[in-house]
Amino acid sequence: MTPHKITQVEVLVQRLKDLEKTVATAESCTGGLLGKSITDVSGSSAVYPGGVISYSSRIKHEILGVEQQLLDTLGPVSGSVARQMAEGVRRVIGADFGVSVTGIAGPNSDDSGKPVGLVYVAASDGHSGLIRECHFEGDRAAVRAQAAEAAADLVLRILENLE
Repeated sequence: MTPHKITQVEVLVQRLKDLEKTVATAESCTGGLLGKSITDVSGSSAVYPGGVISYSSRIKHEILGVEQQLLDTLGPVSGSVARQMAEGVRRVIGADFGVSVTGIAGPNSDDSGKPVGLVYVAASDGHSGLIRECHFEGDRAAVRAQAAEAAADLVLRILENLE
């Protein structure tokens, strides 16, 4: 029997439990995969109040509060949009931390010409935040899985700064 490999999401859930903190998710290209990954971990209800799947720019703007001008000028796949998504979901859900994912999972690019595999993840605690530009390879499922892990890792980095 192969031993279970601990994922970044499992580490994140445990750290949040230890610190008695919560995280909310705003997902675009991952379509809920990050939220599913979190809720797959036993006891995650203590740290995960919920999330928003904001696949369209309209939802990013109307629900998460992403500035329309930003969406119009940079498009939905940018670091600035990811930052505002993370801040917005933290505020809307009422969590200690917000984390977001927006990108191009493939197999085709969008009309912006940005490459498949380009993903931005962002995390915010309301005071500070981190944004990471990622370039993932593989098929759609692989890009989405890597993006979810990268998002969990980014929240862990913010948690490290709190200690």
